[in-house]
Amino acid sequence: MKSRRQLTIIACCVLFSLGTARAAETPYDLVLRNARVVDGTGNPWYRADIAIRGDVIARIAPSIDEPATRVVDIGGLVVAPGFIDLHTHAMRGIFLVPTADNYVRQGVTTIMEGPDGGSPVPLKPFLDKLAALPKSLNIGSFIGQGSVREAVIGLANRPATAEELERMRGIVRDGMRDGAFGMSTGLFYVPGNFTPLAEVVELQKVVAPFRGLHTSHMRDEASRVIDSVKETIAIGEQGGVPTQISHHKIIGKSYWGKSVETLKLVEEARARGFDATIDQYPYTASSTSIGAALLPQWAQEGGHQATVQRLKDAPVRAKIKSAIADSIRDERGGGDPANIVVSICDWDAKLAGKNLAELTVARGQAVNIDNAAETTMWIVEQGNCGGVFHAMDEQDLQRIIRHPATMIASDGTVPIFGLGAPHPRSYGTLARVLAVYVRDKKILTLEDAVRKMSSYPAARLGLTDRGVLKPGMKADIAVFDPATVKDMATFEKPHQYAVGFPYVIVNGKIVYENGAMTAERPGRVLYGPGAGFASR
Repeated sequence: MKSRRQLTIIACCVLFSLGTARAAETPYDLVLRNARVVDGTGNPWYRADIAIRGDVIARIAPSIDEPATRVVDIGGLVVAPGFIDLHTHAMRGIFLVPTADNYVRQGVTTIMEGPDGGSPVPLKPFLDKLAALPKSLNIGSFIGQGSVREAVIGLANRPATAEELERMRGIVRDGMRDGAFGMSTGLFYVPGNFTPLAEVVELQKVVAPFRGLHTSHMRDEASRVIDSVKETIAIGEQGGVPTQISHHKIIGKSYWGKSVETLKLVEEARARGFDATIDQYPYTASSTSIGAALLPQWAQEGGHQATVQRLKDAPVRAKIKSAIADSIRDERGGGDPANIVVSICDWDAKLAGKNLAELTVARGQAVNIDNAAETTMWIVEQGNCGGVFHAMDEQDLQRIIRHPATMIASDGTVPIFGLGAPHPRSYGTLARVLAVYVRDKKILTLEDAVRKMSSYPAARLGLTDRGVLKPGMKADIAVFDPATVKDMATFEKPHQYAVGFPYVIVNGKIVYENGAMTAERPGRVLYGPGAGFASR
């Protein structure tokens, strides 16, 4: 006669066998057959089938013949983890275009908001609104130091008082508990530029217990780029947080080649045990507002109306004009007003696509740097415009992109198709890396490029369930043809979607298939490691 313990063991075995049988009988939702798997780790690709059940990768094997609701023969194309773009300004358009076609069509399945020191404050209402939005991809956010400072101090050029600093700490703490992945800084922009190092460090100390990340648009990417990299690293080291240099670049011909020194600073930091990394977009032009790029920061104190008042004071106007001329000559303008192009202009849409030289001629003036500075001030007085600035060097770009500490991020937006003349990075960044820097120039291997766009940013953000193709991970997947993938967007014609991606899958659902977005909206809000830790 069997003991109670033996009977219990037998019963458990029977239940396990039944459960296993039932699992085997349960069909997969989707099987991708004949895939060339580039799994995101940087390891060499291999041939396999991939099975998905629900929102998870259920199995990867040389051959999967079990039942499936749908089977797609990939025909030897590359199957990679969905790309993670950890530096976007998607807030500007995600509620108008929740499908984010420009990103999905180049294999992006997760985007991050709140870079460059700018984010909604407080953060929770924004994340709640995003959570309620039916969307095609995943989205998370940083809390922006500049926005926190503006909420407490405004756009004043002075250090914070002890009471103000404590209020800022509280906002940052709340942001981390609400789900921010860290705190971004935009020390190039007002009011971030008015913030001393010690104040930034104190706020990053709030982020540190939540295991958040510091990303930074540095104070300067031209004449003071070396000092700016040093400061960016110092913020992280003193604040106790890993640090990422955002959209790393060298602006201005006089400073081209400085990436040799900036990358050495990153290497030295990593050698002494500090976690410093980089992200980059693969273009030799930057983009921001014309006023922010060309006017000195002191002239922007107090906001637009205060700036306009300063421009009415002749001696102050002359001082601002001189600083603008210096920037056109030596930095953002690359020595030629034609290098500065209006991207979008709310007060006159017809200006989009016109460069500063053309606008100067239209105002009845000869094209020279001083007159272009006058045109710049006129643009700011009318209400400012977005701009694209051609002032970077391909050699710096290639040196940075091949560095092992560099990952890829677009710094783009979710544009309204056909509106304005935005930087093509919003439509082409990820595809351009695969087309130009893998296939054409062979600067990167296919596997390393995918790593820089998937597992590397996932690890940087602390996303443990995305970024790599393996069983148990979320089924965020990009399928592409390495022979035909291409960024179609150009500076002249930016509103063109990338090609070469027949399928994009988010949380197990196909959101893009053979040239068209589907009706699926499986995107989710992702929350940082501090979400819900009210006791901290």
